[in-house]
Amino acid sequence: MRQFLSPKIKPTPAIFFPFLLLKSSTAIPKTQSLPMSWTCSVCTFINPSSHQKPTCQICLSSQPSSSLALSQSPSPTKPKWACKACTFLNQYDNSSCEVCGTRASASLLSILENDDDDFDELGSGVGDVFLPLRACNSGSTSNKNKRKIWESSIGDANDLADSGNDFRGVKAASREVQCVAGETGLDRGNKPVKIMSYNVWFREELEMHKRMEALGDLIQLHSPDIICFQEVTPNIYEVFQQSSWWKLYRCSVSDDEAFTRAYFCLQLCKLSVKSYSCRPFANSVMGRELCIAEVNVQTERTMIVATSHLESPCPAPPKWDQMYSKERVNQAKEAIKFLEKNPNVIFCGDMNWDDKLDGQFPLSDGWVDAWVQLRPSENGWTYDTKSNKMLSGNRTLQKRLDRFVCNLRDFKISEIEMIGMDEIAGLSYCKEKKVKNEVKKLMLPVLPSDHYGLLLTICPQQRK
Repeated sequence: MRQFLSPKIKPTPAIFFPFLLLKSSTAIPKTQSLPMSWTCSVCTFINPSSHQKPTCQICLSSQPSSSLALSQSPSPTKPKWACKACTFLNQYDNSSCEVCGTRASASLLSILENDDDDFDELGSGVGDVFLPLRACNSGSTSNKNKRKIWESSIGDANDLADSGNDFRGVKAASREVQCVAGETGLDRGNKPVKIMSYNVWFREELEMHKRMEALGDLIQLHSPDIICFQEVTPNIYEVFQQSSWWKLYRCSVSDDEAFTRAYFCLQLCKLSVKSYSCRPFANSVMGRELCIAEVNVQTERTMIVATSHLESPCPAPPKWDQMYSKERVNQAKEAIKFLEKNPNVIFCGDMNWDDKLDGQFPLSDGWVDAWVQLRPSENGWTYDTKSNKMLSGNRTLQKRLDRFVCNLRDFKISEIEMIGMDEIAGLSYCKEKKVKNEVKKLMLPVLPSDHYGLLLTICPQQRK
């Protein structure tokens, strides 16, 4: 619940809420004093309350002044900023006043541009191009009124409670899904099943609506049965909801859930879904998780389709070495270990995988990498700064970040293709590129995302 103040009323500490770790439905007494963690606005790392320095542990960015002042207060409070026009106290992650729309003095929407002078010593690894993740556009006033602070649901990353299984849980393990009229897996016969995976890119100020419309055109063209999205923001979620294709799918995320996260993974399914579930990774400092759909494909044949956005490389001064390779590899191992108990499993998403840095993807016996299996002679780069002209001006990065890995008993993989590689007709944007001491303006085309999508087709095996 969001509390509002009249601009003319002097705020008191009573109206603030501390960051609370949601370990169960039991309410924490109001008299309990909790130290406050804070999230870095540059790299999204959740700095624990035990970290006493006013700089981020990962990228050394300064703690927001409002958050710093509140953390030094004996009464833990949620950081806010006062609008210079109407004095309304806004949540710190809002870049514009909720009441009058006046922008904060420090914009949360700016995107770090690459300066070649700062990267002379870097190589061609993933982290050399991926600058630290930044907060997404906070969106319209109507959206802001719906949202909660993401960090209040995640809490201190170092204090998450063990749920007793392979993952630490802060979300419900599963949710029943009501089926709607239409074709379900039970009456499909031997029809092939199409699964799409796509990182939609949370950069909202770069033609978000047009990019999502183009992505919707791809959905209507290929008509996937199951869709796995990564980097969906609340605003992107709303654009999807207003699309004509949306009503054909059952969604893994409710409206309430969609407005509690800065960005998240989303699953959509045309088939009969037994349940959706979500399991946060134990070692993630970025709130990453494994999202799972249990789908009825045929009578007595179910399939698990899981997606994730594994830990992102996040290089920053002074060492530029925060690559999170160990965390990423362990997350992949956790996911495979948890999923492999099922006879039919597909795991897809933005793995942020760098074979040179992370090694081979940790597949157990029986698992196959769909791209390697079906198109072994092709590189499969889903992030390519050379072929994706929208990314011109970035340092060169060509990696197979997005993948489908499968362990199937009753199905076989038959086809995989890369989608979203075409420029959006008649659309361009201006990118400022700093080269030494000169700023150059580049007019570049726009594609649906900075990633390319993947579309996998599987077919049922003949029953013996």
